[in-house]
This record gives sequence, structure tokens and C-alpha cells, in this order.
Amino acid sequence: MKNNHFSKLVDQHSENWKNRETLAEAMIPIIGRLYREKNIILTIYGRSLVNCSVIEILKLHRRVRMVDPYLSVTDTFPLLASIKDLNIHSCKIDLGRLTNRFKKENVNLKSFLDANITNKLFNQPVDTSTDVVLYGFGRIGRILARLLLEKNTNKEGLTLKAIVVRKRSDDDLHKRASLLRRDSIHGQFKGTISVDEDNEAIIANGNYIKIIYENNEEPLIDFSKFGISYATLIDNTGKNRDTENLEKHLKCNGISKVIVTAPTGSSIKNIVYGVNHNQIARSDKIISAASCTTNAIAPILHIIHNKFGIESGHIETVHSYTNDQNLLDNYHKKDRRGRSAVINMVITETGAAEAIKSILPELNGKITGSAIRVPTADVSIAILNLRLSSLSSKEEINEYVRQISNSELLQEQIDYTNSTEVVSSDFIGSQTAGIFDAQATIVNGNQITLYVWYDNEMGYSSQVLRITSKIAGIQYLNIQ
Repeated sequence: MKNNHFSKLVDQHSENWKNRETLAEAMIPIIGRLYREKNIILTIYGRSLVNCSVIEILKLHRRVRMVDPYLSVTDTFPLLASIKDLNIHSCKIDLGRLTNRFKKENVNLKSFLDANITNKLFNQPVDTSTDVVLYGFGRIGRILARLLLEKNTNKEGLTLKAIVVRKRSDDDLHKRASLLRRDSIHGQFKGTISVDEDNEAIIANGNYIKIIYENNEEPLIDFSKFGISYATLIDNTGKNRDTENLEKHLKCNGISKVIVTAPTGSSIKNIVYGVNHNQIARSDKIISAASCTTNAIAPILHIIHNKFGIESGHIETVHSYTNDQNLLDNYHKKDRRGRSAVINMVITETGAAEAIKSILPELNGKITGSAIRVPTADVSIAILNLRLSSLSSKEEINEYVRQISNSELLQEQIDYTNSTEVVSSDFIGSQTAGIFDAQATIVNGNQITLYVWYDNEMGYSSQVLRITSKIAGIQYLNIQ
């Protein structure tokens, strides 16, 4: 009898899993076709389904259990199957939230979709392609390229047209392609890559990317001769941070906007998408995407200050080592950074606290910051020690952040984990600006300590591209 009971359980769970696998497999071509042919981005509570595998689709349904514990592909598939036949174009559809609402309303599916999708998208304008040029091809440059290429399977949105680098050797082109193809941290590139030696170009997932070799002695680049026009140039070298050097890009034919992946002076707007991106004006020519740490902490500081009020605070960043440091002890112009990055913890400075002044001026003079570089290759953590204006509890703060992380406003900037077992490597590949660790929250009266993980490569690069879309004027109506 006992064996029969457990046999039934085994068969039941196995059959349930196979059914969900079958539905997830059937979802993939529909999601791909809607994206390629109609420029429709399907998401589950803000997380994109585009180019996801069967397992990734099932995991996305599972990960939202704190918000919607009963969401399954058995619920979302019928809506997706009906959406594919709608005469709509160029939008984002949150399949998870929409399904949740449909289950609660308990109405006819066609009437529900007409009211919530078709009628809202009537006569919506169609987005067009915006050219992107990467100036530099280091860690951030290659992550930006991956994000642009892995999602760009249609002709609308952001299109990577060229990469500007210095030529290091005769086989430079092949080495650049190889570094894009394989990454020690983020794994293999999702797609195919080939090289056009005669025309000095990389072809990735069907995208033709001109590699432009530039030396300081050469004149300004004429991007228009490569078919590039009104492009947004992303300077990810980390070297050009002042207006004078960044304005040189605007003198090049084919470039209309510049984004720099580093904090800059007061004359250039420092933007953290989700916090102050509405400050971007059509007239802005140069925008700073601040730093990875600033992008991780600014959303959390913003919402905590709005709810509880921050009187003062100190941010300690425990940051993975970067290419700026040495593998072995050697000369470095900055204090301590000359010591070996792979065997030492290195106390250094961070510009995040300074950048917060321009992004959240209401916290000007209230926040200090410092950093420790540690021997991990990727994923960092920010420790926020804050004194609040009002008393709170661990439960209240955690629940508040959890709700915000699932809101439309900041779901791309604040992720949330309540696991007691997570470590830094669990967040490699995260495309949110930061991940709030609820288990680590400490509250002592009006003194609180919050821990925020962030993939300082992938999460930051995702924020940069959100700014790029904003500055290029690419906006999607979000249906949820």
C-alpha cells in the first residue's frame, strides 16, 4: 500500500513536469515570432521571455511565487496562444501580471484581451531602428554587445552597427571575436559569430558590425560612410569623463548622442534609470550612466528615503576586482591598487557617494562611502548603514522593498531574495541594478543595515541600455 502511494506521487509529479515542459516548448516559437515579426516583448513580472529556453521559461514562472504563488505555464499559455492572433505591434506585454488579472476577473478571454490589449494599442506608432556605436570593447563593451545582439532579432529598437578600438596585432579582429564568443564569467555567447577579414567586421547572429580601428593620430571618424546615422555612441573606455573629450564624439559624422559609462562632473547629467531618468531632455547630447555601484544603491536609497526618511548613512562597497588592478604587485598611480588583486582585499575609494548628490540631491551631505576590492571576478555587494527619521522593523522594511521590487516602476532596478543560502555567484548574469537581500536586513531602532547584491558587469550594462533606449526615444507601451 505504501509503495503504491509513493509510486502514484512519483508518476503524478513526473507527468505534471512533462506537461509543463510541453507547454513551455510550444511557447518558444510564439514568443520568438511575436518579437521578430511584430516587435512584441513578452515578460513574466518584468523578466523577458525572449530567447529563453524551456527550463528558463519554467524558472521564470517559478521565481514569482512570492507575488503569484500559483502562476504556471498552464495559465499563461492560453493567453499567449490568443495574443499571437491579435492585430497589434510594438509593445511590452507582461504575461504574468495579465494572467493574474484574468484569473481574478473570471471573464471571457476574448473580451479580456480586447479590453486590456487590442483597444489600448489601436493606432500605436511603430518604433524604428536606432544605430548604436560602442567606443571601446573591454568588459562593459562586450557585455553591452552581448545584450544588444542576443535580443536584436528584429529590425526595430537598438542596433549595434560599429565598435571602435585600437588595433593591437595582425590578428586583432579574430581575438576580438573570440573574446565576444567566450567569456570566463558569463559563458558562451548565445548565437553564432563569424569574421569578415576583408571588410574588418564581425557578423554576430546575422548582425554586421564594422570594427573601426582608431589611433590618436587619425582624424575624426566619419561614421556615415559605414551607413551609420543619428547614432548613439556609448563610450565605455572609462577614460573620457570630461565634457571636452566627450564632445569630440559629437563632431563625428553620424553621431548624435553620447553616453559615458562612468560618473562625470557636474556639467553632465548623471542618470540612474528608474530613479532620475525623467531628467533626460531631448536637447541633451551627453549623458553619464554613473557607476555600477551608484546604479545598485540609488534605487534602494530613493525608496527608503521616500518612506522612512534618511538622516545620515555610510555605504561600504565590497567590490570584485577590475582590470584597473594588477594581478601581481606592481606600480599603480592610486594607493593600494598596485597590490595583487587576486590574493588581497584592497581598501580603496568609491565615487558612488559623491554621485548620489546629483542623482538624489535630497541626500546631499548625508551619505558617505568607501570600498573594498576583493578577490572575486564578478558580483559585488553594497552594505547600506542608515539612520532613519522614523522607527521601523525588519518585517516592515523587507515587505516594503518586496512590494516595490514587484511594482512596474522599479522591477528592473530592484530584485529581491529571501533565501538563507544565496552567495555572490548566484547573481552572475542578473540584469537588475541590484538585488535586495531580505535575510541580511538588520534593524536596531532607527539604525538599519541593508545588503544589496549586484552584478557589476551585467546589471550595470543593462541599466546603460535602458538609458540608451530612453535617450534614443524608444518607448514601448507596457501592457500588464
